[in-house]
Amino acid sequence: MSTSADIPTDQFAALADTETQRLAARMAQDAFAGAFRLAVAADEAADQGALGEAAARCFNWCQAAGSDEARALRLALLVSGMDQWGLAYTQAFRLQAIPDLTVLIGGLRTRLDAGADARFQQYFAAINEDEAAVIDFKIALRRAIHLALWHAMAACETSEQVGGIVQALGSMMLGLNGKMPTLGWRLLADALASMQISLLTGGVPPMAAEGTQQLFAALQHALPGERYQAIMAYSTQAVLGWQQAQRARPGDAGEAS
Repeated sequence: MSTSADIPTDQFAALADTETQRLAARMAQDAFAGAFRLAVAADEAADQGALGEAAARCFNWCQAAGSDEARALRLALLVSGMDQWGLAYTQAFRLQAIPDLTVLIGGLRTRLDAGADARFQQYFAAINEDEAAVIDFKIALRRAIHLALWHAMAACETSEQVGGIVQALGSMMLGLNGKMPTLGWRLLADALASMQISLLTGGVPPMAAEGTQQLFAALQHALPGERYQAIMAYSTQAVLGWQQAQRARPGDAGEAS
């Protein structure tokens, strides 16, 4: 179990730089959000058109890469991201499936010839097997997923509803920690810092603080002490950095009493 500050080299950085990886995370989120909305809209004709447009946007972005390898990696990023969003929501909200998401992902795969599909599968597997592979994508993706579920928890009306999402979110975080023994703690620290910053910005429902306390307590109970302390130390540094940046913004100086 490592809590070193050093991040191993990303073997795919030459094919997808930091900005490309972060863009892939945002595109996967947008594609999932569209598919999820369609899944609850009950308009089959609209579904087909919207899913076709979403698939075309994703596919065209992949095709714009400079090589077959880079195109395969981009598609693997998008599919991996959408798949993780789908898994998170089915677990958190106890859904059987999200059919429109399945159709969207399947539509992207069916556009590939045999060679392109083989390259896609190679990169898709590598993303899951190598912790450091596309690490900027993984950080951005997990931050967005965890924060989206946190906001869903904050919008709950009862403590029972809060507890259900907190349990699912905590399980996801612990699963990520187990799957990524070297770097998982960094992803968790980033997510927890984002939650704390959201609380500090104000305007969140009262349930947000209650659920956050439950989540932190559950993680503290389940994680080894050294691991939890490393997560909290890194998270606290991120929050302090955000606070300092806020105080340094033009026009903010002198406002504090």
